Amino acid sequence: MYRPAAFAIDDRAEIDAFVRAHPFATLAAAVDGQILLAYAPVVLDGDTVRFHLAANNPMAQAGDGARLRLSFLGAHAYISPDWYATRTMVPTWNYSAVEGEGIAQRLDGDALRRLLVDLSAAEEAHLAPKPPWTIDKVPAERMAVLLKAIVGFSLRFETLEGKFKLSQNVKPEDFEGAVKGLEGRSEAQSIAVADAMRRARRA
Repeated sequence: MYRPAAFAIDDRAEIDAFVRAHPFATLAAAVDGQILLAYAPVVLDGDTVRFHLAANNPMAQAGDGARLRLSFLGAHAYISPDWYATRTMVPTWNYSAVEGEGIAQRLDGDALRRLLVDLSAAEEAHLAPKPPWTIDKVPAERMAVLLKAIVGFSLRFETLEGKFKLSQNVKPEDFEGAVKGLEGRSEAQSIAVADAMRRARRA
């Protein structure tokens, strides 16, 4: 990841919180001279993530022992130069992202089931006070078929780093203009970027 000093994030607690808030990862691997991409929600356990892919996904077929790179992308938004006080500024894009790399290891049957339990529990917790959905609601015969259709993996991060490009490198008056411009768009992603900018400024 290209990380100018103004945007580099290395605080592990901050990175972990970001991954848990944005658990849907883009996975990349080089296999037989091709770049493969896949997409999966993950469960973060310390230095390790767990995830699953469809068994027919080419990355799943190459995954055991493969080196993967995972990208987690947060809210992102265009920044118009018209929002700045400084008139010589140019357009840019603000975003937050975390990347990590490691070797994927296939999960056995019991560990795969545990992954599904943990993954659904983490997401169902966000839906409270709705009673949580649990895997036990799926008939055993149906679950056996579903488990055969997916492959689970764990990956221990050898590297894990963040980049929060949130206008930390501009003058205060330009920063405030960008925040107000984003808030003026009145759409969720732009407002989320504005909120992230204010948090980064306070840090």
